[in-house]
Formats: sequence, C-alpha cells, structure tokens
Amino acid sequence: MTVDSHHHLWDLDVRDLPWIVGAEMDPLRRDFRPADLQAALKGSTVDATVLVQTVSDPDETPEMLVLADSVDRIAAVVGWVDLTARDVREQIGRLQTHPSGRWLKGIRHQVETEPDPEWLIRPDVLNGLAAVEDAGLVYELLVRPHQLPAAIKAVGQFPQLTFVLDHCGKPPVASGELEPWAGLIRALAAFPNVFCKFSGLVTEDAWARQPDPVRLRPYADVVLEAFGPGRLMFGSDWPVCLLAAEYGQVMDVARELAAGLDDRQRAALFDTTARQVYDIEGFRPLLG
Repeated sequence: MTVDSHHHLWDLDVRDLPWIVGAEMDPLRRDFRPADLQAALKGSTVDATVLVQTVSDPDETPEMLVLADSVDRIAAVVGWVDLTARDVREQIGRLQTHPSGRWLKGIRHQVETEPDPEWLIRPDVLNGLAAVEDAGLVYELLVRPHQLPAAIKAVGQFPQLTFVLDHCGKPPVASGELEPWAGLIRALAAFPNVFCKFSGLVTEDAWARQPDPVRLRPYADVVLEAFGPGRLMFGSDWPVCLLAAEYGQVMDVARELAAGLDDRQRAALFDTTARQVYDIEGFRPLLG
C-alpha cells in the first residue's frame, strides 16, 4: 500500500488563502473538500494520507483534526501554532487535548514566506521548536534554498527533534541549476533526524510543460543519494500539484524517478517511512 505524506484540503467560504494570487493560480481558486480527495485517490494504492496546514490561522488545525475523524484515509495531521508566541506550549497542549487531538503528529510554519532568511534561528522561534520537541511532535521545514542555511543551523540545535523537509527544499528545477541547493541538501541530510518529502518537484518546473522525469531526475537523484529511501517519503502535494500535473501523473513520475530502487527501498519511499515518522496505524518496520 501507499502513504501520501502531503496533501491539503480547503474551503474558501471558510477562509481565504492569501498565497493563491495571480491568474496562474486559478486552478486552485476553488474548494477542495474530502469528496474531491476521495475522487483524486480513486484507483490508486493510497490507503493513508497526511493532511497538512495551508495558512497561519489557529482555527484551521482543529478543523483538520475533526476531518481526520471522519475521512477514512486521513491518518495524520500536520497543523500550525505560532512558534514565536510566549504561550506556544499552551497552544500545542490545547491541540493535543482536543477531542480529536490524537491525529496531530506535526507542526509546520510557512517559513518560505518569511522575509528574514534566518527566521528559523531567531530566539523566539527556537523556543517554539523546543516546545514542539517537548510535545513529541514532528516539525516540518517549508523553506526555499536561500533559507536552507538557517534550517541547517536550527536542526543542529535539536538532535532529538524529528524534522521533515517539505518538497525537497524547493529546488530550482525551472532554471536547471543544481547549486547551491544540492550542497545544502547534502549538509542537511547529514543530520540523521531529518527526513524529506519526495514531493513538490513537478510544481518547481515550468507549469506549461507536461511533467518531465528527465528534467526532474537530477534533483530526485540528489535527495535519493543524500537521504536514502529510508528517510524519504512520497507526497503528492495535491491539490497544489494541479498547477502542473494531475494526481495520477504525480504518482507515475515519482515511481519512474524511483525505478532504480529495489522492492524494499520502494516500500520505504512510498509507505513505511511515512508510517514511522507520523506514527500511522499499521506501521511496518522502517528500512534500516
């Protein structure tokens, strides 16, 4: 079976998403509800998914926790708290004691939108990361390449905290450049407590193209070498992926990029790594 370690749901009647800006984002300017997710997964091998926050709004995470109670395939939630707040521990505590709080497995902030490239190593943010660690949760890194140096420094201060890098650190696929992204990815992967989502590559390429595994392969090869399949996990990034590819296309491209792996390694990439990281029921031993 397969775990999709990264997808979103939203209802624009409930809240606006400020990052959906410009005509090129029109495919995302509609609601994506559980029924749409079920339709996207129809015919796939995906039996468990991880629902991830979309906005810095404290009301969104409780809503996602409730959704996890009612949508069979949602097996984990990555929510949001204000890492810079003095009451960050209380915020996390309220989520964990929520009636559906058992689904909360991680915290994420959209660091990619922060103007300060060293936001992750601000003292108040480090205090927030310590609270995430104390709560036994995962912290997801949503950063762009210029923010990777700060991510490396932050990870170095929390060897017991599990970090997950979203979308391979958003490599510059459209430009065809590898450095300095590749070197920074290797430096981040040197920390054994960092995992990486094999996701988001199709939307880092030019959206006018069909997904092209040849263009994506150099970046996939870097993360496969740096992290190994035992610290990588497939993610669709649906529905954001619709800017460049349908759900099935994203999965097909990921499988093609992983074609050189053996059965055990592919099982780690598409299933067991995510089950371990997010403590998903039915976990099977992680590739060692």
